[in-house]
This record gives sequence, structure tokens and C-alpha cells, in this order.
Amino acid sequence: MKTEFILLRHGETEWNGLGRLQGHQDSALSAKGLRQADALAARLASVSFHALYCSDLGRAQETARRIAARTGHSVLEDRRLRERGLGLLEGLTRDEASQRHPEVFAEYAAGGPDFVIPGGESASQRLRHMVECLKELGVRHVGARIVVVTHGGVLSSLFRHCLGIPPGTPRTFSVLNASWSQFDYHEGAFRLVTWGDVNHLRDASHDDT
Repeated sequence: MKTEFILLRHGETEWNGLGRLQGHQDSALSAKGLRQADALAARLASVSFHALYCSDLGRAQETARRIAARTGHSVLEDRRLRERGLGLLEGLTRDEASQRHPEVFAEYAAGGPDFVIPGGESASQRLRHMVECLKELGVRHVGARIVVVTHGGVLSSLFRHCLGIPPGTPRTFSVLNASWSQFDYHEGAFRLVTWGDVNHLRDASHDDT
């Protein structure tokens, strides 16, 4: 028996709109992000699922709360679902990070999976936490469908992990805010079913795509 995962990226935040690196820091959902979260909630209102999990960071919590208000589920938080910690780069735009911490930013931008940002963590460390969590949930909810609200960076890493794409390969795919991706978990392995679906945003408002 398989476990079905619906993995969601949180709605757009104020910092997303400004191009600021967030990591473990947070900013509120923007007006657009709130509409996106509500569009996810409306879509999930007609979907049967067993449990609703989210990262413990505020942007994921708010997205999950809006879903829960429509579906009636409790929101179950797990810090292993949070975004990669970006340490001293958090709160900066990419231009600011490049100017203030050129060597660190260059290493970060190169995409090496094992580079640990000072005060933060590596992409591979965060992926291990994410996969550990999802495997636990896969066993806990075997035969069921669950929804998980998480972050762009960890979704990107999971996508690569699932498809066997080397972590340092330049990214040639999008991870949109409030996107909907589906994975099956069976016998210890993940299988990609759907990636980056945003049809619910097009239905809600053309401005949200």
C-alpha cells in the first residue's frame, strides 16, 4: 500500500515580493499570498485527506491555518519541514548578499549541496530532515492521503532527490508559491506524480499566476 502526499508551497510573503532570502526568518503573507492560500483551501475543500501537516515557520502555518478553516483538519507542525537555514544571508536580497558577503553568497549561488552557510545549514542537511519526516509520515499514514505545507527550497531538493538529478545541477524548473505537487511513497521510495500545479490560482485570479 502507498501513502499519497500532496505537498504545497506556502503563499507568497512580503519578502518573496521583495526578493529577500528568508530561510528560518519569516515575513507575513502578502495580500496576494493570502489569496493564494485561500485558493488552495478552496481546492482542498473538495478533496478527501487524512491529515494536515506544516512547517513550524509562520508563512507555512498561516497557509495551513487557512486550509484547516475550510477542511476542518487540525494543523500538525513539524520543524523538519521548515526551509533551509540561510544564516547570515537571511533578510538580504541577492544583490545585498553578494555585496556584503561575496564569498559566502558565491558558494551558496553555486548550489553545492554540502556547503554550510555560516549560522545556517547545507541543502543536504535540510533534505535529510525533510525526507526523514516524510518517510515517518508515510509509514504513519500508510494507505491514506495527507497534505503537507512546506517551502520552495525543500520542495526543490525533494524533486531532485526523487528524480535522481544531481544536487549541484543548475535549476531548470520552477517552484511557485502555493503550487501543488503530488508524490507517492511506497516501500521506502518516493515517486513523483504531479509537479507544480497552479490551476487553482488561475481559477481564483489571473493576477495570482
